[in-house]
Amino acid sequence: MPGSRLKVAVTRRLPEPVETRLAELFDVELSDSDLPLDREALARMMSEADVLVPTLGDKVDASLLAGSGDRLKLIANYGAGVDHIDVETARRRGITVSNTPGVLTDDTADMTMALILGVSRRLKEGVTLMQSGDWQGWSPMALMGHRIGGKRLGILGMGRIGQALARRATAFGMSVHYHNRRRLRPETEEELGVRWWESLDQMLARVDVLSINAPHTPATFHLINSRRLKLMKPSAFIVNTSRGEVIDENALTRALRGGELAGAALDVFEHGASVNPRLRDLPNVLLLPHMGSATVEGRTEMGEKVILNIKTFADGHRPPDLVVPSML
Repeated sequence: MPGSRLKVAVTRRLPEPVETRLAELFDVELSDSDLPLDREALARMMSEADVLVPTLGDKVDASLLAGSGDRLKLIANYGAGVDHIDVETARRRGITVSNTPGVLTDDTADMTMALILGVSRRLKEGVTLMQSGDWQGWSPMALMGHRIGGKRLGILGMGRIGQALARRATAFGMSVHYHNRRRLRPETEEELGVRWWESLDQMLARVDVLSINAPHTPATFHLINSRRLKLMKPSAFIVNTSRGEVIDENALTRALRGGELAGAALDVFEHGASVNPRLRDLPNVLLLPHMGSATVEGRTEMGEKVILNIKTFADGHRPPDLVVPSML
């Protein structure tokens, strides 16, 4: 669409520098709320804009796409994951989809490492004790956790974030193992110092910490289910900063409450903000409100990628972060 000033609709509040730049470049409709739009408002935006900038909380399904009319030509997602967008339906309707990969790799890997430390060293219980005012002073037997040096970390999903986590975990003295749809190149394995397991089941039985770093796809839905949880050591921990749907949350809750796992640290949940209340009650479960990518730098860089994708599309070229169904 060279030469035209695109109408861009943004569904949520974005960092101020991003909103300012969008307004300079495009005819932009910005949201004044940081809450998800209702379905009716989202449908209106989609019907009136050339470009939609949605976020994870916006379910852009086949029904909404069917009612969007002929004007919408680009969905420039603010985020790397696109499981909330029906990419195949969009493609059939001639709507291009882009995302923002790679920007949040270090932020998410940092948070994953923090959760590994947090759950193994019982930080939640320590904070709760201090905030309650019940701490009576140092005790040699109080709140003993586990050191992570020398432990085996299993990484499920060895993409950018998984590899960044491997580097961090190695620096902490962990032995890193991984399962991935495709094995890494030998030179990459050697550089990272990691071991590949073709069998996820065999890896699960041997690791002390499992980190979920896989996207949500039909193939990964409930990949960690009741059967696989039973393969893990009772002393093992699970950490998830990827997508909640990869774990059967009810099965995980049962395993934790039954003492079949030592603990879990979760930044994402199977049903979004509707967290299983039985998880909240467990002292060995550390829960965060999807904070893995929450840095000023990361969220601003996400916006810059969105702008680049829109600008490239407006100039008549393929967005650099084009999403195609075969990638999912």
